[in-house]
Amino acid sequence: MKSEGDLYHKLKWLMLFRIIFVALLLASTIFAQLNEKTSPSAKSFTVLYGLIIFIFLLSICYAFIYRRQKIKLLFPYIQIGIDTFCVTLIILITGGFTSLFSFLYLVVIIYSSMIIFRKGSMIMAALCSIQYGILIDLEYYGVIRSYFLKESNAIGNYTWDFVLFKVVITMVACFAVAFLSGVLSEQLRRTKKELSAIKERIERVEKMAYLGEMAAGMTHEIKNPLASLAGSIQILRKEIPYDPENDKLMRIVLRETDRLTALVNNFLLFAKPPIGKIEKVDLESALTEAIKLFEKNQNTSSKVSIISDFSPNLWVEMDPVHLHQVMWNILLNAAEAIEIEGLIKIKTYPLKQRFACIEVNDNGCGMTKTLIQSIFDPFFTTKPSGTGLGLSIVHRILESYNTWLDVDSEVGRGTRFVWKLDRIDNQT
Repeated sequence: MKSEGDLYHKLKWLMLFRIIFVALLLASTIFAQLNEKTSPSAKSFTVLYGLIIFIFLLSICYAFIYRRQKIKLLFPYIQIGIDTFCVTLIILITGGFTSLFSFLYLVVIIYSSMIIFRKGSMIMAALCSIQYGILIDLEYYGVIRSYFLKESNAIGNYTWDFVLFKVVITMVACFAVAFLSGVLSEQLRRTKKELSAIKERIERVEKMAYLGEMAAGMTHEIKNPLASLAGSIQILRKEIPYDPENDKLMRIVLRETDRLTALVNNFLLFAKPPIGKIEKVDLESALTEAIKLFEKNQNTSSKVSIISDFSPNLWVEMDPVHLHQVMWNILLNAAEAIEIEGLIKIKTYPLKQRFACIEVNDNGCGMTKTLIQSIFDPFFTTKPSGTGLGLSIVHRILESYNTWLDVDSEVGRGTRFVWKLDRIDNQT
């Protein structure tokens, strides 16, 4: 949704730029006509006026489509492709080989890199080069001729070597500008994405910190009365005469008390994760053990198949209990996202700058972008029996190791969880 909104915004500015360009082209045409003192019906100016009207009407059509239909990636390709054709016509009308407007190809390529990025700008550079090459070739051999002003056959005054040199230089300039502007646009897009991710993480950390402080006090206040309640019920069961109905009610109270105690303990784990005992851990063996334990879970083992792909000799420094807790919660979340039968893929691999990356993919129901923004909130869950603390605990634990959990998901196709840890050498 965010990328579509960004595309809408860029196309809106492109349409505005096109209208401004048409207005400037019209003004310069009128000025040139007054300077030349030619008739308004002169062929060269008539064709130019027709092109201006065509571009203006085309802009109105674009605006109509922009407002009426959902923008797809093909739409900007079509727009900019037609722009290259219009630039070719402007060059033909205003002098062909000697036209001063060949630089407009570069303008089109630059704004194409801002909208459809490097791949799109290279495609537009190819279109511009092909059109310019064909135009000059046809003009040189007299198939077509330029209309504008007095020099109708100016290309004939130059040798073929010079003509070819200018065509090649123009083509090289198109591809060079496409490559450089494309690289800059990709870097800008990456930077914006990283800044957006950092902003989301900072907001998430601030929210978690506030909730953690509040939760730490609340859990202690709740935990003590629960322990007293459970203890009192157990004493009553032993001391009062046995009655089936009363015993059933007391067992319900004890069961629900245990459930609340487990919930409070999880909440306390989220609010204030215990300081772990940092050890050197082999990811392959630690994760294999966690997977084996998870596969013994009767609620999930029947519908989930787990495939692992571990890079050997990846060592990290982390509390094994914390690593097991993180892996268990993520696997549980992935399994619960699978309704009937599904697959969970787990892999580890080294990254640059001495990081080890852990990736968990499932082919479950997936999540929307809006839902992803809330999955780390305490007590947020879409499952009937969930507590909404699993991923919150994962986030808090990973936060203590100066890392975070990246989530990428698509509705109907599954979810991908990725996090990285500092990699160390295995020194014995």
